[in-house]
This record gives sequence, C-alpha cells and structure tokens, in this order.
Amino acid sequence: MIRYSIVIPCYNEAKNIPALLARWEQVMERKDVEILLVNNGSKDESSETLQQWVPQYSFAQRLEIEVNRGYGYGILYGLSHARGEFLGWTHADLQTDPLDVIKAMEVIDNSPSPQHIFVKGNRKNRPLFDQLFTGGMSLFESLYLKQKLRDINAQPNVFHRSFYLSWSNPPDDFSLDLYAFYMARKADLEIHRFAVVFPDRLHGESSWNNGLAAKVKFIKRTLDFSTTLKKELAR
Repeated sequence: MIRYSIVIPCYNEAKNIPALLARWEQVMERKDVEILLVNNGSKDESSETLQQWVPQYSFAQRLEIEVNRGYGYGILYGLSHARGEFLGWTHADLQTDPLDVIKAMEVIDNSPSPQHIFVKGNRKNRPLFDQLFTGGMSLFESLYLKQKLRDINAQPNVFHRSFYLSWSNPPDDFSLDLYAFYMARKADLEIHRFAVVFPDRLHGESSWNNGLAAKVKFIKRTLDFSTTLKKELAR
C-alpha cells in the first residue's frame, strides 16, 4: 500500500538527479512511499539521466513531459499519476533536504486529524535580499487575498488526497504554491509549518530566481494570478 506520493518536477536538473536519488535512499526507511520524478520538458540530459538512475531505486518512478508547460504543470501531472492517500511535492535541486519530506510525513502520521492538515516548510538561512523579497510578497498576498500567507514558495508541501481533489483550475506555473497554500487556508485546514534549512544549489541555477529581471517577471505573474483568483472567488 502506498501511503505517500511525493512529486518532484525536474527541469534541467541532470547534474542534481544522481545526488538527489542517493540522498532519498539515505533517508528512506519506510516502504509506503513513492517518489515521482517528472522530467518537466527539460532541455538538458535530465530525461536520459532519469532513465539511467531511476530503475536503481525501488521507491522511485519516472514520468515524462516532452514540452515544458510550467512548474505547476509538472507537479499537477505527477499528482494525477500518484497512488498515495497523502500527496505532496518538493524541489529537485536539493535546496530542500528529502529528510524534510520525511519529517512532514511524521507530522501527518502523528496528527489526530491527518485528513485536515496541510504541512509546509518554512525556509531558514536564506540571503537577506531573498528574505526581504519573500517577506514583501507574503505581506502583499496576505493583505490582498485576506489570508495569512507567509513564505509561500517554501517546500515541501504535503496534504491529504481529498484536499487535492477539491481543487478547481489550479495554475500551471509557479503560482501553484500560492494556490495550494491559499486553498488550504480557505478550507480551514490545520497549517503546520516547520523550519527547513535552505542551502545553495549544488549544480546549475534556478529556473526563475536568477536575477532582478527574473524576480520582476515572477512578481508580475504572481500578481496576475492573484487578481484572477480573487475575481473567481467573487463570482
């Protein structure tokens, strides 16, 4: 029986994939977890790397998307193939330790109401500018959407399948983290946050957090989605 399904979208993560799988093997002591690694239309050798390495790990599965349609789309594609009672996602760049996902599972296992809990990381040890950027975005979204939304893009996210099945038109891009967090607040789920250390990437660079221009683009997309989300809720 699969209790937990964790989706990891991989976009141009060929150099990180072997270390990622090795780290998962180090922390994986349970047999009721599946890790779904989604090649999210990568332009590097991620597909070939996943084909080579995933079969060596019994807990891992590989999914393929030929053309990248967004970070959120990769996660949603993985969730649509998940078998677990509890679902979640995290990143492939090892800036969130797989051990943090195990900790999230333990929170759910020890909860008296596991179907009504949303577990999310809370990033620590980040550069000051990134902290200020995240704080500003969190403050705006909290005021605009009238829900307490702090460190919106922190990983991992883990929750019961019934919460996922309640979603309507989730976004395909980086706004998925905001959507899921906001919907958890609206559904009055218990929000459990715990500290996760956020180190530098081992290889490559972020597909969005790689300069001021990228941050401006991220802000615009997030604001556009927030406006759309608020209009939909007003109907």
